[in-house]
Amino acid sequence: MTDVAGAPGADGAKAPEPAAERKVSETLHFARRNPKLLIGSSIVLGLLLIGLIGPFFVGDDPNAYVGPQSEPPSGEYWLGTTSFGQDIWAQFVYGLRSTFLIGVFGGGVAFVIGTAIGFVAGYKGGIVDEILNMITNVVLVLPAMVVLIVAVAYLDARGVFIQGMFIGLTSWPWAARAVRSQTLSLATRDFVDLARLSGRRTWRIITTEVAPNMSSYLVMTFILLFGSAILIAAGLDFIGLGPTNGVSLGLMLESAVAWSALQLEMWWWFIPPGLGITTLVGSLYILNVGLDEVFNPKLREL
Repeated sequence: MTDVAGAPGADGAKAPEPAAERKVSETLHFARRNPKLLIGSSIVLGLLLIGLIGPFFVGDDPNAYVGPQSEPPSGEYWLGTTSFGQDIWAQFVYGLRSTFLIGVFGGGVAFVIGTAIGFVAGYKGGIVDEILNMITNVVLVLPAMVVLIVAVAYLDARGVFIQGMFIGLTSWPWAARAVRSQTLSLATRDFVDLARLSGRRTWRIITTEVAPNMSSYLVMTFILLFGSAILIAAGLDFIGLGPTNGVSLGLMLESAVAWSALQLEMWWWFIPPGLGITTLVGSLYILNVGLDEVFNPKLREL
């Protein structure tokens, strides 16, 4: 009788682990030992928890006038108040939540569009590849920020999801090119040829044969799109094209600059949102570098 993988055989020896389980175990081993991955993920998760839990411990409206004007940080107001008596801590936690939402939604839209186009172009090749590659290049050379400014400026009501949709629709080309190049190399492998000969449909081959073999690359692509969406949204917010109803870290910076917080030496108004954006995007970059070192055997530290 053949021994079950990983179970003791007739002679008491343990059967070898399957290749997939061994690969996962090896990846987890290096992930636990990678300081960049641990530091980056810890900071991102910490900020995420603040954004998720923090709003439950502050007032319902972060823009409400609740305290004395221009109050520095204290036991009652942890990050002080604005020139209008608004609680900056309340704005910060709500702003973090909006920042994560815009990152996930904007980056997610760009990821879905970019990977779909990249997979189809790389797998199909020929005229399909040429047409999709032409569309990608056209969108790639468009000045994305100018397009976003014009599009968002003409909207009467702007929200996080509308902003994320526009960011996603202009941020996908580089992801499509990257995924296409990886798919081109996988499309000629033996296991893909075998799947073709078996008569399986294109979308099943892509989702079951091609995509799983570049899952680590896709994860890192999404993280980069996530961080990029946050920076683009912060730029739009800073020039006054952020959500019309709500609060975000970028809008906090825009308000601080508009009401001369720097000249008035109200550092507690502009440093928290600026530091929040910088820390989050920087941690995402560190996390991405750590993942690259974990997934790439050539970069692993033994």
